[in-house]
Amino acid sequence: MSIDSIDIAPFAARRARVMEHMGSGLAVIPTAAEHLRNRDSHYPYRADSYFHYLTGFDEPDAVLLLIAGAHPQSILFCRTKDADKEIWDGFRWGPEAACERFGFDAAQPIERFDVQFAELLADQPSLWFSLGYDAIWDARIAGALNEVRAQARNGKQTPAQVNDIRMTLDAMRLIKDHSEIAIMRRAASISADAHRRAMCATRPGRHEYEIEAELLHEFRRRGCQATAYSSIVAGGANACILHYIGNDRILRDGDLLLIDAGGELDGYASDITRSFPVNGRFSGAQADVYRLVLDAQIAAIAAIKPGVSFLDPHEAALKVLAQGMLDLRLLQGSLDGVIESEAYKRFYMHRTSHWLGRDVHDAGAYKRGETWQILQPGMLLTVEPGCYIRAADDVPAAFHDIGVRIEDDALVTADGCEIITHEAPKSIRDIEALMQEAEND
Repeated sequence: MSIDSIDIAPFAARRARVMEHMGSGLAVIPTAAEHLRNRDSHYPYRADSYFHYLTGFDEPDAVLLLIAGAHPQSILFCRTKDADKEIWDGFRWGPEAACERFGFDAAQPIERFDVQFAELLADQPSLWFSLGYDAIWDARIAGALNEVRAQARNGKQTPAQVNDIRMTLDAMRLIKDHSEIAIMRRAASISADAHRRAMCATRPGRHEYEIEAELLHEFRRRGCQATAYSSIVAGGANACILHYIGNDRILRDGDLLLIDAGGELDGYASDITRSFPVNGRFSGAQADVYRLVLDAQIAAIAAIKPGVSFLDPHEAALKVLAQGMLDLRLLQGSLDGVIESEAYKRFYMHRTSHWLGRDVHDAGAYKRGETWQILQPGMLLTVEPGCYIRAADDVPAAFHDIGVRIEDDALVTADGCEIITHEAPKSIRDIEALMQEAEND
C-alpha cells in the first residue's frame, strides 16, 4: 500500500469498535517478527494480520496497546528514526510521525515497551491478549504480570481476568467493510487477469514453473505485493495432489493443468482456481468431469445468500458431485448411500468453501458447537468444488489422473452473492476460445 494512499479512517474505526467491545481493560496486539531465511538474509516481511487490521502500519518491531474505559486510548510502540539504518534498510516512520500519520493517540519507542506496559497494566480490570500463539510474547506478558504482582504491597493489582483478543477480532474480520471490499475486488481482478495470462501462455512442452512465472509477473505488474499463498501449477496427475507446489514438471499434450493462485494486495488475499487443457482442447472425459465440477459450483453459488448456513453451499455442491460420480460410473449405489457412507471422499475430500480476507484461510468461526455460522452481507468466502481421479484398476482408463477444481470468491450481498473473480474464464467455450486466440497470435 502506498504511504500516500493510506486512508486511516477505517483503521481508527476498528480500534474504536474493539475498545467499545472491551468495555474496560488493556489489549496487547503485537505485529509479526522478522525471520532469517539464511545467515543474514531475511524472509520478505509481512505484518501480522490482526495488527495490520487495526493499524495499517507495515513496519516490524511494533506493538499496539488499546486502553478501554472512560478515556479510551490507542498507543503505538515502534522503531525510532535512525538516519544510518535508513541508508541501509529504508524509511522508518518513527513514533512522532507514525502517531500523526496513522491516527494514534500516542506513540513511543519500542525500547520503552516493557517498562511502559507493566506500568499501564497495573490496576487494569482485564488483560486482552491471545495466549499460546507466540512463546516469546507469552513470556513477555508473564514478565509484566509478575512485575505488577511484585508491587502488591504498594497497592498494585494485576488484572482479574485474561480475555482472548483474537476472538473479538475474528468476529469483526468476518464482516468486511467498504474499504476492505474495494481492495479485495481489485485483488480479484488482478488475479483473474493473471489466470488469463497463464492460460494464454500454456503449451505442451513448457514447464509448470514457466506458467507460474506468468502468474507472478502479472501479480507484481498490477501492484500486488506478494502471492496470497504458494501457487499451485499442477499438470496431469499432479492436479490430484491438493497442495502440490513442486511446479517443476513438463506439461504434456493431452493433460489438464490445474492452477490455484491468487495475489495479495494491501494485505488482502484473492483465491482462484482454474483447470484447463494444456493443448487448449478438452477431451471427452475431461469435459465430462469439468462440466460436473462446474455444475456443482453453480449449485453452490446459487445457495449463497444471507440467512443460510455456511454448510449449505457445500451440501448443494456435494449432491451434484455425488450424483455425477454415479453417472460417470466412478461410484456405484444410490445418491443417499454414497453421501451417507462418504464414498464420494475418494474423489472429493475437502469442503467447498473457506473464509477469505487478510488471510487466504481467513479468521472467523465456522461452527459453534453443533451450529454452523449463518451467512451475512459482507462475508467473503471461496466456492471451490473439485473432483480428483487417481489412476486405479477400478476406474475407467479415460478418467485416469484427471484433477479438476474450479474456485471463485463470493461476497455475500443483501439478496445473494457477487462473484468478484468473474473475469477469469471458466466455461469450456470461453477457455478454449481464449487459448485458441493466443495460439493464433
